[in-house]
Amino acid sequence: MSVKTKRIVSIANQKGGVGKTTTAINMAAAIAQKGNKTLLIDLDPQGNASTGLGILPDDRDVTTYDVLVDGADVNDAAIKTDVRNLSILPATTDLSSADVQMMKDSDRLSRLGKALRSVEGFKYIFIDCPPSLNLLTLNAFAASDSVLVPLQSEFYALEGLSQLMLTVKEVRETMGSSLFIDGVVLTMFDRRNKLAQHVESDVRGNLGELVYETIIPRSVRLSEAPSYGETVLQYDATGLGAQAYLALGAEFLKRDKQR
Repeated sequence: MSVKTKRIVSIANQKGGVGKTTTAINMAAAIAQKGNKTLLIDLDPQGNASTGLGILPDDRDVTTYDVLVDGADVNDAAIKTDVRNLSILPATTDLSSADVQMMKDSDRLSRLGKALRSVEGFKYIFIDCPPSLNLLTLNAFAASDSVLVPLQSEFYALEGLSQLMLTVKEVRETMGSSLFIDGVVLTMFDRRNKLAQHVESDVRGNLGELVYETIIPRSVRLSEAPSYGETVLQYDATGLGAQAYLALGAEFLKRDKQR
């Protein structure tokens, strides 16, 4: 597959606990389920995306740390998951020291981008970023075509979003890239909660069509699935969470086709 056909999307929000990794895992699975060869890159030192896809720590022989710091080949490091068409580049806690290792290098912002140039066979690459705007996240942004932002339906939902958008602008200017905000996805939504409804109205009023129509509900099944090393599409295929991520994947593909 030509490098030019790859779509690279960072899934990011510097605020933790907003369903970022849950969205990364299940959206990647939904896209893969549509027949698209998909790679999920775990760029969070916590390694939750790796765990959530059933990759045990002992099986993470080559990781994102090795790719960023030692120049390991992504094609060799990617591990096939139990989800058809979905592979993952796993992470371990070693990744937490990558910032320091790369800090003095002149190419510190472009390490991941350079590594992904040689990646073959994937139509979509999603990057699960750490919950902070650090050097790892900047590497992801510099390597990506766009950024998808999970946004929890709570009072402080928009807090920090302006900083993330400013960072996207700075990456565009510094790296000369065409990085853009792919969209905002409302997560952990409880329709019975009037505050959640108010937040939705506020976010849509401020961001308009940037906000995806699909809303991810608050769901116990979504929380349980990673502990079994499964996506919610595997764990509870007919549940509200699984159906929401399938809808999100379909909406993403529709938007992508329109572009």
